[in-house]
Amino acid sequence: MENMSRTLAKARSTDGTLIAYEQWGDGPPVVLVGGPLSTAATDAPLAGLLSDRFRVLTYDRRGRAASGDRSGHTVEREIEDLAAVIEEAGEAVCVHGTSSGGALALRAAAAGVPIAQLSLYEPPFLPSVRAGQRPPEQVRRILGLLASGRRGDALAVFLNGAGMPEQTVARVRGSAHWEVLESVAHTLPYDHRVTGNGSVPTALLRRVGIRVMVVDGGASPTATREAARLVALALPRGRHRTLTGQTHEVAPHVLAPLVGDFFAA
Repeated sequence: MENMSRTLAKARSTDGTLIAYEQWGDGPPVVLVGGPLSTAATDAPLAGLLSDRFRVLTYDRRGRAASGDRSGHTVEREIEDLAAVIEEAGEAVCVHGTSSGGALALRAAAAGVPIAQLSLYEPPFLPSVRAGQRPPEQVRRILGLLASGRRGDALAVFLNGAGMPEQTVARVRGSAHWEVLESVAHTLPYDHRVTGNGSVPTALLRRVGIRVMVVDGGASPTATREAARLVALALPRGRHRTLTGQTHEVAPHVLAPLVGDFFAA
């Protein structure tokens, strides 16, 4: 049974921002990096399942939940945040990133942040987008709505674009959970900066020399799966795996054994 004991703490990033994190279990250190709208709490199910074998750290990315924020967000600041959490974790730290969290972890590894091994679940790149292209229309709409202070509308556009039907979005919008999501919706541009225009960053990937596992869901859209395959191919030590029947909302109990075995090898 997973080790559910946890401790709460904060790491100080390079610019002084305090980054809140939770620590689960004992063993070799693993840091989980969440995707859009996620917090340390979002990653708690996966952390609990991995905590039988590892000491797992989940954290609130900059501007979310209990973590601080400062004006002038840049990708470099987010890389420094992740580096601060990794420093708290210790040595030989493995990292797992989901969606844009995977893109952030890749950028951190390419920048020289000490990551022993890296696992990614469906990094949000688009095979159809080329370097230098304008971002997709959906991204431009979200950024425009946020700039106008229409956080809820921007969130609705994001969720719909992520595959949530409009009727479901309307139903969620009337729930308490919507307030939680809306409270971190202002960080969606942060994820956009991390992923760039959505093209597969081949040149950056070639600078990542560590072992990397790129995982997709067998029931995810073809473009999502193709992007995962292209990322794995571009990495010098990349490998590609597919979890049959899974979508972008991967089941933690299905993902945890694969991640755990990869990090333990």
